[in-house]
Amino acid sequence: MGIRRDVADRLLRAASDAADPRDGVLSRADLRALGVGRDRVSSHVRAGRWRLHGRHTVALHTGELSPTAHAWRGVYESTGDARVDGVTSLKAAGVTGLTDTVVHISLHHLCQVRCIDGVVQHKVSRRLPDECALPGLPRTPPALAALRAAQWAVSDRQAALFLVLPVQQRITTAETLHVTHSQYAGRRRRALIAQLIDDIADGAHSLGELDLVPALRRRGLPTPTRQAIRRVDGRTRYLDVCWEDIGLALEIDGAAHSAGLEVTFDHFRQNAITLGGDIILRMNLIGLRLGREEFLDQVVRAHAELTAGRRG
Repeated sequence: MGIRRDVADRLLRAASDAADPRDGVLSRADLRALGVGRDRVSSHVRAGRWRLHGRHTVALHTGELSPTAHAWRGVYESTGDARVDGVTSLKAAGVTGLTDTVVHISLHHLCQVRCIDGVVQHKVSRRLPDECALPGLPRTPPALAALRAAQWAVSDRQAALFLVLPVQQRITTAETLHVTHSQYAGRRRRALIAQLIDDIADGAHSLGELDLVPALRRRGLPTPTRQAIRRVDGRTRYLDVCWEDIGLALEIDGAAHSAGLEVTFDHFRQNAITLGGDIILRMNLIGLRLGREEFLDQVVRAHAELTAGRRG
């Protein structure tokens, strides 16, 4: 005997309501809990109303899955203690500017993994006490997601991007990154990630670590003046490094330079100094951390060209 029509309609409405916040997908277990068993799922699929997306994922429509639905599918298909993590979790938290389209899932290292199209599974040694506390989509909080994304990144530059963007976009803070990193250091890039977090958080102490003057001397350049003074619009301004004889200056921007309107004020200041005759090469601490030699190449080239121009 088939299920009564009114009961079938009620179950269908319940399933639709449950799937709505998940962009139209549910797991077979979710459907069973609602009273929709395997036979009823198969009936909807055969009728062309629903569509299967793996062993465990059922879409209550036949269209393409949205990014949110893909994330839920990654959790459903991975089973175990699966959580959306890394870049995918950052995107779910609202971080923009990330182009990775696969779904990153973390699993406890004792869980079994299998090949799932469009899903990358990462085993983690342990879970933090509060990393599964967010409502809705099972995902790690932004700070932990940023740390793991940096650990799983394909390059140091990509790792820096995953740490910088959520702080710049106010999804998390450098302080939260620091605390989370003290709780979960991970296995890859431990030292680099710690340095990057310090650069993002403050940067003042990092200038000593990244002192360019010895490196410039090794490149054959004369010793420059540190904290050279300029008068701009009646105010005293300081240049981090300057070769006074040729008017070449270097400015290294810490985290404070990206706060509020500081970028705007820095541009006004640099424009005024340039109009006064100095040429300024700028780099932030993150860029200096990741591309130190590339920046030094630019400095050496600028020094050579300005020196040649002065002689000419």
